Order: sequence, then structure tokens, then C-alpha cells
Amino acid sequence: MSGNRTFTMLKPDAVEKGHIGAILQQITSSGFRIAALKLTQMTEDDAKTFYEIHKERPFYGELVEYMTRGPIVAAVLEKENAVEDFRSLIGATNPEDAAEGTIRKKFAASISENAIHGSDSDENAEIEAAFHFSGRDQF
Repeated sequence: MSGNRTFTMLKPDAVEKGHIGAILQQITSSGFRIAALKLTQMTEDDAKTFYEIHKERPFYGELVEYMTRGPIVAAVLEKENAVEDFRSLIGATNPEDAAEGTIRKKFAASISENAIHGSDSDENAEIEAAFHFSGRDQF
């Protein structure tokens, strides 16, 4: 992925509220190309594995429950400087701290229901994309 790809997930709250189209429109209008996209449901095991890095944190159980309560949209995005540009586009984790016009400022309800995930490094983008897109789903 080295610099021109990143991974994102539209979280259950964004899907439940019908924001898929508006969020994808903002992503593509910002110059990202969608290389892979799918609507899926994370199992409890999927969520535990994906968020294993947080397993010692007090919010881990709530995070797993939240991420499995409904469908998510997983996507691989392409653009130069993808990870950094996408992190800027989605805004701060806490929507109250997010810049005006960012996805989280527009669509997130709270720090715990923050509408969207974006990889924080090229390495994690590759790992996270491989977690959701493998085998016949290759992009």
C-alpha cells in the first residue's frame, strides 16, 4: 500500500442513520478513488481480532459490542498521501474537536459513535485492508 492506499470503515451508526451515500460522496469528492468496497457484518470474533490492540482498554467490550450491532461498509481507498489526507478528511475522533467540514464533524454523534474509521499508518492500512479483503475479494 505504501503511501497511496488506505483503509476505511463506515461504522454501524453511520450505516444505521443512512449516511453511506453522503460519506462516500465526500470521500470521492476529496479525490479518493474507491478500489474495493463491501457492506458486511462483523462477528464478535472479527471485532475482537480487529481491535485487539485495544483489548486492555476499559472501552474494549463496548467497542466490540458497538462494531457488531449492525452492518459496516469496508473500503480501500487510493490517492497520493492517502493515509494522512484521509485522516484529515475524517477529523478528530471526538466530533466536538473535529474541524468544520470533516466527516466526523458532520456525521458522528459522539467519541464512541464516531461514524468512520481511518487507518493511522501505511502499515496498518495494509493489515486492515487484508483483514476485510482477502482471497476472492482482492482488489
